[in-house]
Amino acid sequence: MRVIELGSLIAGPYAGRLLADFGAEVIKVEDPLRPDPLRQWGNARLRGRTLWWSVQSRNKKLVSLDLRVAAGRELLLALAERADVLLENFRPGTLERWRLGPEELRARNPGLIIARVSGFGQTGRNRQRPGYASVAEAVGGLRHLAGFPGRPPPRFGVSLGDSLAAMLALQGVLMALYWRDARGGTGQVVDVSLVEACFSVLESIVPEHAATGAVRGPSGTGLAGVAPSNVFATADGKWVVIAANQDTVFARLAAVMRRPELAVDDRFATHEARGRHQQEIEEIVAQWARGLGSAELSQLLAEAGVPVGQVYTIADIFADPLFAERDLLLPVHDAELGEIIMPGIMPKLSSTPGEVRWPGPLAVGAHNQEVLGGLLGLADDEIERLSTGGVI
Repeated sequence: MRVIELGSLIAGPYAGRLLADFGAEVIKVEDPLRPDPLRQWGNARLRGRTLWWSVQSRNKKLVSLDLRVAAGRELLLALAERADVLLENFRPGTLERWRLGPEELRARNPGLIIARVSGFGQTGRNRQRPGYASVAEAVGGLRHLAGFPGRPPPRFGVSLGDSLAAMLALQGVLMALYWRDARGGTGQVVDVSLVEACFSVLESIVPEHAATGAVRGPSGTGLAGVAPSNVFATADGKWVVIAANQDTVFARLAAVMRRPELAVDDRFATHEARGRHQQEIEEIVAQWARGLGSAELSQLLAEAGVPVGQVYTIADIFADPLFAERDLLLPVHDAELGEIIMPGIMPKLSSTPGEVRWPGPLAVGAHNQEVLGGLLGLADDEIERLSTGGVI
């Protein structure tokens, strides 16, 4: 599969990275004078370089094209002719303004899948509004559910809306490819908005409001009516999640706590009863958890079949052998930085596992010669002329 990736920052390029991880030839197109700002994003730096770029652009070939000029547009169309998928996350109307919209692209390649990721979607009254993940999480209903009642709704700590949108775009691309290749269909447009990606994970909240007018709000560290399922402090100052709200699981928790009578107490014997007496049962569990260290508590509950997990920092993740055993902390050699650790390949496929073939190159247009010369067949002097003219 060959993918042309346009756009910048998170959602579109993350979808491209997921495809590249499993072997797609992803050609990332950047403006030669205004490359992807993600090159400078991230909190920590190593030898003056951010590390996010190396991960987000891994396995991709980098090409520079000025799509605002005719020569750049023609090269993009030539690439699209030879591609299966085009990914973009510009504001709606941008490609059309450059005369590179779906009509022009599919005129050159009727089988092309065009995945478009934007803040509010390609249609509707808000289509022209810019939308970052933080905005989408707010408008899509997620932010209202975070935090504690009466307090400002906090961020999630990562750009969750971007990641959700990227995954929806990936799903759409794969379904469209199946329709084209296995069912004799044609190319089509995959329209994904960050707002709708956030909205899509609201679970039962939509039908509950439609039927009863209920408006679910933030519930702090747990969920109202679901108990015991919360974070509990341990003797060594750690926080541990215990999720024992199912009746059979709660009975196992009661046995570990040496309080088997709780499982037959009318206040706690059923999921509904525990929901009505949530504060009582969670205080009983909290008092028990405070008497144990996090490691001992986790081991006891895991052995008893009670879902449990310490609230990890990234340092805790690196210390837990699980992540190395699952190849989730992947060492990759970077020509400038040496060995760096990247998040591994997910999901795990038994016959066709993905791999990191190279980290994201630093140079803008690092693969111009390979792609424009090798794929499009441009002569060296033509590539030099395009470079001198600022087209690439």
